[in-house]
Amino acid sequence: MVGTLEKDPREEVLQAWYMDDSNEDQRLPHHREPKQFVSLEQLAKLGVLSWRLDADKYETDEELKKIREERGYSYIDFCEVCPEKLPNYEEKIKNFFEEHLHTDEEIRYCLAGSGYFDVRNHNDEWIRVWVKKGGMIVLPAGIYHRFTLDTDNYIKAMRLFVGDPIWTPFNRPHDHLPARKEYLQSFGTTQAGDHAVDTAA
Repeated sequence: MVGTLEKDPREEVLQAWYMDDSNEDQRLPHHREPKQFVSLEQLAKLGVLSWRLDADKYETDEELKKIREERGYSYIDFCEVCPEKLPNYEEKIKNFFEEHLHTDEEIRYCLAGSGYFDVRNHNDEWIRVWVKKGGMIVLPAGIYHRFTLDTDNYIKAMRLFVGDPIWTPFNRPHDHLPARKEYLQSFGTTQAGDHAVDTAA
């Protein structure tokens, strides 16, 4: 078809949209009406980076190796989140969904299943990022975010880190932390990432 832009392959494993204000089950999609999608380029303007990789060959994947070398991700481990595998599941899921930030990047590579990473934009609106098998996402230090499973109730993820891992969450508000101030200096000056894409357009 003439003039058709080639689809970004990441969109098959990563999708993002503005969330509604409903208090329904956190594992539901929570689309606005009409749906308002957010592009991966808009996410990048918030500091959220993403890749599509081959989750079936993560042990030998040269692309993953290259990303790790370029970004200094020396540490990896694996985490399965589901009622059968995670001790104190209900408490952990509740903690994950508490709005917080970290003083380092949060890097997750989905090897199986799927889940939602919610991030705040510059206008303090929630953007829901759905990460599926093969999707890798980096949340910058200092961004307010939270995590939940979707209705399939399962994700297996690789966790990556620069050096020794520090998973400490700082629940909102923690605006005084240097990581938060640095995030706002780096990514908080533009409103360009906040325009929604109306699917009816």
